[in-house]
Amino acid sequence: MKQDFYEILGVSKNATPAEIKKGYRKMAVKYHPDKNPDDKAAEEKFKKAAEAYEILSDENKKARYDQYGHAAFEGPQGGGGFGGGGMNMDDIFSQFGDIFGGGGGFGGFGGGGSRGRARVKGSNLRIRVKLTLEEIAKGVEKKVKVRRKVMAEGATFKTCSTCNGSGQVMRVTNTILGRMQSASTCPTCQGAGEVIDKKPKNADSSGLVVSEETVSIEIPAGVTEGVQLKVNGKGNAAPGNNAIDGDLIVVIEELKHDTLKREGTNLHYDLYINFSEAVLGESKNIDTVSGKVKIKIEPGTQSGKILRLRGKGLPSIDHYGNGDLLVHINVWTPQNLNKEQKKFFESMKSDENFEPSPSKYDKSFFEKVKDMFS
Repeated sequence: MKQDFYEILGVSKNATPAEIKKGYRKMAVKYHPDKNPDDKAAEEKFKKAAEAYEILSDENKKARYDQYGHAAFEGPQGGGGFGGGGMNMDDIFSQFGDIFGGGGGFGGFGGGGSRGRARVKGSNLRIRVKLTLEEIAKGVEKKVKVRRKVMAEGATFKTCSTCNGSGQVMRVTNTILGRMQSASTCPTCQGAGEVIDKKPKNADSSGLVVSEETVSIEIPAGVTEGVQLKVNGKGNAAPGNNAIDGDLIVVIEELKHDTLKREGTNLHYDLYINFSEAVLGESKNIDTVSGKVKIKIEPGTQSGKILRLRGKGLPSIDHYGNGDLLVHINVWTPQNLNKEQKKFFESMKSDENFEPSPSKYDKSFFEKVKDMFS
Protein backbone atom coordinates (compact mmCIF):
# COMPACT_ATOMS: atom_id res chain seq x y z
CA MET A 1 0.00 0.00 0.00
CA LYS A 2 1.38 3.41 -0.99
CA GLN A 3 2.40 5.78 1.77
CA ASP A 4 0.21 8.83 2.38
CA PHE A 5 1.57 11.94 0.62
CA TYR A 6 0.99 14.15 3.64
CA GLU A 7 2.85 11.67 5.82
CA ILE A 8 5.79 11.61 3.39
CA LEU A 9 6.19 15.40 3.67
CA GLY A 10 5.49 15.42 7.41
CA VAL A 11 2.58 17.86 7.17
CA SER A 12 -1.09 17.73 8.14
CA LYS A 13 -3.97 17.48 5.67
CA ASN A 14 -4.84 21.10 6.49
CA ALA A 15 -1.35 22.34 5.63
CA THR A 16 -1.02 25.58 3.66
CA PRO A 17 0.88 25.69 0.32
CA ALA A 18 3.80 27.32 2.15
CA GLU A 19 3.86 24.52 4.75
CA ILE A 20 3.72 21.87 2.01
CA LYS A 21 6.64 23.51 0.19
CA LYS A 22 8.58 23.78 3.45
CA GLY A 23 7.92 20.11 4.22
CA TYR A 24 9.14 19.08 0.78
CA ARG A 25 12.29 21.16 1.02
CA LYS A 26 13.05 19.61 4.42
CA MET A 27 12.74 16.09 3.02
CA ALA A 28 14.68 17.04 -0.13
CA VAL A 29 17.56 18.44 1.95
CA LYS A 30 17.63 15.34 4.15
CA TYR A 31 17.60 12.78 1.34
CA HIS A 32 19.30 14.71 -1.48
CA PRO A 33 21.59 12.43 -3.57
CA ASP A 34 24.53 14.81 -3.17
CA LYS A 35 24.23 14.46 0.60
CA ASN A 36 23.63 10.70 0.44
CA PRO A 37 25.88 9.37 -2.36
CA ASP A 38 25.19 5.78 -3.48
CA ASP A 39 22.38 5.46 -0.92
CA LYS A 40 19.49 3.84 -2.80
CA ALA A 41 17.14 4.08 0.18
CA ALA A 42 17.72 7.85 0.47
CA GLU A 43 17.27 8.27 -3.29
CA GLU A 44 13.94 6.42 -3.13
CA LYS A 45 12.73 8.67 -0.30
CA PHE A 46 13.87 11.69 -2.30
CA LYS A 47 11.75 10.52 -5.26
CA LYS A 48 8.74 9.86 -3.02
CA ALA A 49 8.99 13.37 -1.59
CA ALA A 50 9.08 14.82 -5.11
CA GLU A 51 6.06 12.72 -6.09
CA ALA A 52 4.12 13.88 -3.02
CA TYR A 53 5.00 17.53 -3.67
CA GLU A 54 4.04 17.28 -7.37
CA ILE A 55 0.51 16.29 -6.31
CA LEU A 56 0.01 18.41 -3.18
CA SER A 57 1.44 21.61 -4.68
CA ASP A 58 -1.16 21.55 -7.47
CA GLU A 59 -4.58 22.74 -6.30
CA ASN A 60 -6.58 20.50 -8.67
CA LYS A 61 -4.47 17.38 -8.11
CA LYS A 62 -4.54 17.94 -4.35
CA ALA A 63 -8.36 18.14 -4.39
CA ARG A 64 -8.58 14.88 -6.32
CA TYR A 65 -6.09 13.19 -3.99
CA ASP A 66 -8.06 14.38 -0.94
CA GLN A 67 -11.23 12.89 -2.44
CA TYR A 68 -10.01 9.64 -4.00
CA GLY A 69 -6.54 9.00 -2.53
CA HIS A 70 -3.87 7.33 -4.68
CA ALA A 71 -6.56 5.74 -6.86
CA ALA A 72 -7.12 9.13 -8.53
CA PHE A 73 -3.72 8.78 -10.23
CA GLU A 74 -3.58 5.04 -10.88
CA GLY A 75 -3.86 3.28 -14.21
CA PRO A 76 -1.58 2.26 -17.06
CA GLN A 77 -0.98 5.86 -18.08
CA GLY A 78 -0.22 7.20 -14.64
CA GLY A 79 -3.69 8.65 -14.06
CA GLY A 80 -2.62 12.28 -14.15
CA GLY A 81 -0.28 12.21 -11.21
CA PHE A 82 3.44 11.48 -11.21
CA GLY A 83 3.32 9.25 -14.22
CA GLY A 84 3.41 5.96 -12.29
CA GLY A 85 7.05 6.46 -11.34
CA GLY A 86 7.96 7.66 -14.83
CA MET A 87 10.14 10.56 -13.64
CA ASN A 88 13.85 9.99 -13.15
CA MET A 89 16.24 12.15 -11.14
CA ASP A 90 16.79 14.54 -14.04
CA ASP A 91 13.04 15.06 -14.33
CA ILE A 92 12.83 15.93 -10.65
CA PHE A 93 15.61 18.50 -10.82
CA SER A 94 14.12 19.95 -14.00
CA GLN A 95 10.62 20.29 -12.58
CA PHE A 96 11.46 21.38 -9.04
CA GLY A 97 14.64 23.37 -9.62
CA ASP A 98 13.14 26.41 -7.84
CA ILE A 99 12.96 24.41 -4.59
CA PHE A 100 16.73 23.92 -4.72
CA GLY A 101 17.66 27.53 -5.38
CA GLY A 102 17.37 27.56 -9.19
CA GLY A 103 18.83 25.84 -12.18
CA GLY A 104 18.65 22.23 -11.03
CA GLY A 105 21.46 22.40 -8.47
CA PHE A 106 21.07 22.28 -4.75
CA GLY A 107 22.59 25.23 -2.95
CA GLY A 108 25.13 23.83 -0.50
CA PHE A 109 25.18 20.41 -2.11
CA GLY A 110 27.13 20.54 -5.32
CA GLY A 111 27.07 24.34 -5.66
CA GLY A 112 24.32 24.27 -8.31
CA GLY A 113 26.41 22.38 -10.82
CA SER A 114 26.91 18.81 -9.64
CA ARG A 115 23.84 17.62 -11.48
CA GLY A 116 24.76 19.23 -14.80
CA ARG A 117 22.37 21.26 -16.85
CA ALA A 118 18.62 20.92 -16.39
CA ARG A 119 16.73 18.85 -18.93
CA VAL A 120 14.36 21.04 -20.90
CA LYS A 121 10.86 19.62 -21.12
CA GLY A 122 8.46 20.25 -23.98
CA SER A 123 5.06 21.81 -23.40
CA ASN A 124 2.05 19.71 -22.42
CA LEU A 125 -0.93 19.18 -24.69
CA ARG A 126 -4.52 18.97 -23.47
CA ILE A 127 -7.44 17.12 -25.06
CA ARG A 128 -10.98 16.19 -24.01
CA VAL A 129 -12.26 12.63 -24.32
CA LYS A 130 -16.01 11.95 -24.24
CA LEU A 131 -17.19 8.79 -22.47
CA THR A 132 -20.56 7.09 -22.17
CA LEU A 133 -21.76 5.68 -18.85
CA GLU A 134 -21.21 2.19 -20.28
CA GLU A 135 -17.55 3.02 -21.00
CA ILE A 136 -17.12 4.56 -17.55
CA ALA A 137 -18.58 1.43 -15.96
CA LYS A 138 -16.06 -0.92 -17.57
CA GLY A 139 -13.04 1.25 -18.29
CA VAL A 140 -11.98 1.65 -21.89
CA GLU A 141 -9.04 2.08 -24.23
CA LYS A 142 -9.39 5.12 -26.48
CA LYS A 143 -7.28 5.82 -29.53
CA VAL A 144 -7.05 9.51 -30.39
CA LYS A 145 -5.20 11.45 -33.05
CA VAL A 146 -2.88 14.09 -31.61
CA ARG A 147 -0.99 16.80 -33.49
CA ARG A 148 2.26 17.35 -31.61
CA LYS A 149 5.64 18.92 -32.23
CA VAL A 150 8.47 16.42 -32.78
CA MET A 151 12.13 16.71 -33.71
CA ALA A 152 12.58 17.19 -37.45
CA GLU A 153 14.58 14.53 -39.25
CA GLY A 154 18.09 15.86 -39.88
CA ALA A 155 18.01 18.56 -37.18
CA THR A 156 21.25 18.78 -35.19
CA PHE A 157 22.31 20.83 -32.19
CA LYS A 158 25.55 22.25 -30.87
CA THR A 159 26.76 23.38 -27.47
CA CYS A 160 25.58 26.84 -26.47
CA SER A 161 28.50 29.26 -26.58
CA THR A 162 26.95 31.58 -23.99
CA CYS A 163 26.90 29.03 -21.14
CA ASN A 164 29.30 26.45 -22.64
CA GLY A 165 26.64 23.77 -22.34
CA SER A 166 25.88 24.21 -18.64
CA GLY A 167 22.47 25.80 -19.19
CA GLN A 168 23.37 28.47 -16.62
CA VAL A 169 25.24 31.73 -16.50
CA MET A 170 27.09 32.75 -13.36
CA ARG A 171 27.06 36.28 -12.01
CA VAL A 172 29.27 37.76 -9.33
CA THR A 173 27.90 40.68 -7.31
CA ASN A 174 29.77 42.82 -4.80
CA THR A 175 27.77 43.31 -1.59
CA ILE A 176 28.49 44.59 1.91
CA LEU A 177 28.97 40.93 2.87
CA GLY A 178 31.52 40.35 0.13
CA ARG A 179 31.42 38.87 -3.35
CA MET A 180 28.26 36.81 -3.93
CA GLN A 181 27.95 34.33 -6.77
CA SER A 182 24.55 33.43 -8.27
CA ALA A 183 23.35 31.28 -11.15
CA SER A 184 20.48 31.92 -13.55
CA THR A 185 19.06 30.19 -16.62
CA CYS A 186 21.00 30.92 -19.79
CA PRO A 187 19.04 33.45 -21.86
CA THR A 188 20.36 32.06 -25.17
CA CYS A 189 19.44 28.37 -24.84
CA GLN A 190 16.81 28.70 -22.05
CA GLY A 191 18.70 26.19 -19.91
CA ALA A 192 19.01 23.47 -22.56
CA GLY A 193 22.77 23.91 -22.98
CA GLU A 194 22.30 23.50 -26.73
CA VAL A 195 21.24 25.62 -29.69
CA ILE A 196 20.14 24.65 -33.21
CA ASP A 197 23.04 23.85 -35.58
CA LYS A 198 21.41 22.45 -38.71
CA LYS A 199 17.74 23.21 -39.32
CA PRO A 200 15.80 21.31 -42.02
CA LYS A 201 13.73 23.46 -44.38
CA ASN A 202 10.39 22.25 -43.05
CA ALA A 203 11.32 22.81 -39.38
CA ASP A 204 10.71 25.83 -37.17
CA SER A 205 13.48 27.85 -35.54
CA SER A 206 13.85 25.20 -32.84
CA GLY A 207 14.19 22.30 -35.27
CA LEU A 208 10.66 20.99 -34.65
CA VAL A 209 7.85 19.98 -37.01
CA VAL A 210 4.16 19.22 -36.39
CA SER A 211 3.26 15.56 -36.76
CA GLU A 212 -0.03 13.68 -36.31
CA GLU A 213 0.14 10.59 -34.14
CA THR A 214 -2.41 8.06 -32.87
CA VAL A 215 -2.14 7.74 -29.10
CA SER A 216 -3.68 4.93 -27.06
CA ILE A 217 -5.19 6.00 -23.73
CA GLU A 218 -6.16 3.49 -21.03
CA ILE A 219 -9.04 4.98 -19.03
CA PRO A 220 -9.82 3.25 -15.70
CA ALA A 221 -13.37 2.41 -14.66
CA GLY A 222 -15.25 4.84 -12.44
CA VAL A 223 -13.78 8.13 -13.68
CA THR A 224 -15.86 11.27 -13.25
CA GLU A 225 -16.47 14.45 -15.22
CA GLY A 226 -13.39 16.69 -15.18
CA VAL A 227 -10.87 14.04 -14.06
CA GLN A 228 -7.51 14.54 -15.76
CA LEU A 229 -5.28 11.65 -16.86
CA LYS A 230 -1.72 11.98 -18.07
CA VAL A 231 0.00 10.12 -20.89
CA ASN A 232 3.73 10.50 -20.37
CA GLY A 233 5.86 11.82 -23.23
CA LYS A 234 3.02 12.40 -25.72
CA GLY A 235 3.07 16.20 -25.57
CA ASN A 236 5.31 18.52 -27.59
CA ALA A 237 9.01 17.84 -27.95
CA ALA A 238 11.60 20.39 -26.83
CA PRO A 239 14.70 21.27 -28.84
CA GLY A 240 18.07 19.69 -28.01
CA ASN A 241 19.56 16.23 -27.53
CA ASN A 242 19.09 16.45 -23.77
CA ALA A 243 15.40 17.44 -23.90
CA ILE A 244 12.40 15.36 -22.89
CA ASP A 245 8.92 15.42 -24.40
CA GLY A 246 5.99 17.04 -22.63
CA ASP A 247 2.89 15.10 -21.58
CA LEU A 248 -0.60 14.68 -22.97
CA ILE A 249 -3.26 15.74 -20.45
CA VAL A 250 -6.58 13.98 -21.02
CA VAL A 251 -9.70 15.64 -19.55
CA ILE A 252 -12.71 13.35 -19.10
CA GLU A 253 -16.10 14.54 -20.37
CA GLU A 254 -19.16 12.47 -19.44
CA LEU A 255 -21.90 12.11 -22.06
CA LYS A 256 -25.52 12.35 -20.98
CA HIS A 257 -27.36 9.02 -20.92
CA ASP A 258 -30.85 8.68 -22.42
CA THR A 259 -32.45 7.07 -19.36
CA LEU A 260 -29.92 6.89 -16.54
CA LYS A 261 -28.84 9.76 -14.31
CA ARG A 262 -25.61 9.64 -12.32
CA GLU A 263 -25.15 10.59 -8.68
CA GLY A 264 -21.62 9.63 -7.62
CA THR A 265 -21.46 5.86 -8.07
CA ASN A 266 -25.26 5.47 -7.88
CA LEU A 267 -27.55 5.61 -10.91
CA HIS A 268 -31.21 6.68 -11.07
CA TYR A 269 -33.87 5.39 -13.45
CA ASP A 270 -37.43 6.76 -13.79
CA LEU A 271 -39.85 3.95 -14.57
CA TYR A 272 -43.39 4.90 -15.61
CA ILE A 273 -46.12 2.28 -15.28
CA ASN A 274 -49.84 2.53 -15.94
CA PHE A 275 -52.58 2.29 -13.34
CA SER A 276 -53.45 -1.32 -14.20
CA GLU A 277 -49.81 -2.44 -13.89
CA ALA A 278 -49.58 -0.77 -10.48
CA VAL A 279 -52.75 -2.55 -9.31
CA LEU A 280 -52.12 -6.00 -10.78
CA GLY A 281 -48.30 -6.11 -10.83
CA GLU A 282 -46.06 -6.56 -13.86
CA SER A 283 -42.54 -7.45 -15.04
CA LYS A 284 -40.53 -4.71 -16.75
CA ASN A 285 -37.22 -4.50 -18.62
CA ILE A 286 -35.07 -1.52 -17.64
CA ASP A 287 -31.69 -0.12 -18.71
CA THR A 288 -28.48 -0.64 -16.74
CA VAL A 289 -24.87 0.12 -17.71
CA SER A 290 -24.37 -3.62 -18.33
CA GLY A 291 -27.51 -4.15 -20.44
CA LYS A 292 -31.23 -4.74 -19.90
CA VAL A 293 -32.48 -6.43 -16.70
CA LYS A 294 -35.99 -7.57 -15.76
CA ILE A 295 -37.56 -6.36 -12.53
CA LYS A 296 -40.86 -7.36 -10.92
CA ILE A 297 -43.48 -4.79 -9.99
CA GLU A 298 -45.48 -6.15 -7.07
CA PRO A 299 -49.31 -5.81 -7.11
CA GLY A 300 -50.44 -2.68 -5.32
CA THR A 301 -47.20 -0.78 -5.93
CA GLN A 302 -47.50 2.89 -4.99
CA SER A 303 -46.24 5.79 -7.07
CA GLY A 304 -42.96 7.08 -5.64
CA LYS A 305 -41.72 3.68 -4.51
CA ILE A 306 -37.97 3.20 -5.01
CA LEU A 307 -36.52 -0.18 -5.94
CA ARG A 308 -32.82 -0.57 -5.16
CA LEU A 309 -30.76 -2.86 -7.41
CA ARG A 310 -27.57 -3.34 -5.42
CA GLY A 311 -24.29 -3.31 -7.31
CA LYS A 312 -25.92 -2.23 -10.58
CA GLY A 313 -24.45 1.28 -10.39
CA LEU A 314 -20.95 2.45 -11.34
CA PRO A 315 -17.66 1.22 -9.88
CA SER A 316 -15.77 3.40 -7.44
CA ILE A 317 -12.51 4.78 -8.81
CA ASP A 318 -10.82 3.88 -5.52
CA HIS A 319 -11.93 0.22 -5.85
CA TYR A 320 -14.48 0.32 -3.02
CA GLY A 321 -17.09 -1.60 -5.02
CA ASN A 322 -20.07 -0.61 -7.15
CA GLY A 323 -22.89 1.78 -6.41
CA ASP A 324 -26.57 0.90 -6.77
CA LEU A 325 -29.27 1.49 -9.38
CA LEU A 326 -32.31 3.22 -7.88
CA VAL A 327 -35.52 2.64 -9.86
CA HIS A 328 -38.14 5.33 -9.17
CA ILE A 329 -41.70 4.06 -9.78
CA ASN A 330 -44.07 6.61 -11.28
CA VAL A 331 -47.70 5.55 -11.70
CA TRP A 332 -49.19 7.30 -14.72
CA THR A 333 -52.72 8.50 -14.04
CA PRO A 334 -54.97 8.32 -17.13
CA GLN A 335 -56.25 11.71 -18.27
CA ASN A 336 -58.60 10.89 -21.15
CA LEU A 337 -61.20 8.25 -20.32
CA ASN A 338 -64.14 6.98 -22.35
CA LYS A 339 -67.64 6.66 -20.85
CA GLU A 340 -67.20 3.06 -19.85
CA GLN A 341 -63.92 3.76 -18.09
CA LYS A 342 -65.32 6.81 -16.32
CA LYS A 343 -68.31 4.75 -15.17
CA PHE A 344 -66.01 2.10 -13.74
CA PHE A 345 -63.95 4.59 -11.73
CA GLU A 346 -67.05 6.44 -10.58
CA SER A 347 -68.32 3.19 -9.13
CA MET A 348 -64.98 2.63 -7.39
CA LYS A 349 -64.89 5.98 -5.57
CA SER A 350 -66.66 4.59 -2.53
CA ASP A 351 -65.07 1.16 -2.70
CA GLU A 352 -62.95 0.51 0.37
CA ASN A 353 -60.13 -0.98 -1.73
CA PHE A 354 -59.74 2.42 -3.43
CA GLU A 355 -59.58 4.35 -0.14
CA PRO A 356 -56.03 5.60 0.65
CA SER A 357 -54.81 3.59 3.62
CA PRO A 358 -51.06 4.06 4.03
CA SER A 359 -49.38 1.77 6.56
CA LYS A 360 -46.47 2.68 8.79
CA TYR A 361 -44.19 1.15 6.14
CA ASP A 362 -45.38 3.58 3.46
CA LYS A 363 -42.97 6.48 3.74
CA SER A 364 -43.88 10.02 2.80
CA PHE A 365 -42.13 11.90 0.01
CA PHE A 366 -39.99 13.85 2.50
CA GLU A 367 -38.98 10.66 4.31
CA LYS A 368 -37.86 9.13 1.01
CA VAL A 369 -35.80 12.22 0.20
CA LYS A 370 -34.25 12.08 3.67
CA ASP A 371 -33.36 8.41 3.17
CA MET A 372 -31.72 9.17 -0.17
CA PHE A 373 -29.37 11.74 1.35
CA SER A 374 -28.60 9.81 4.55
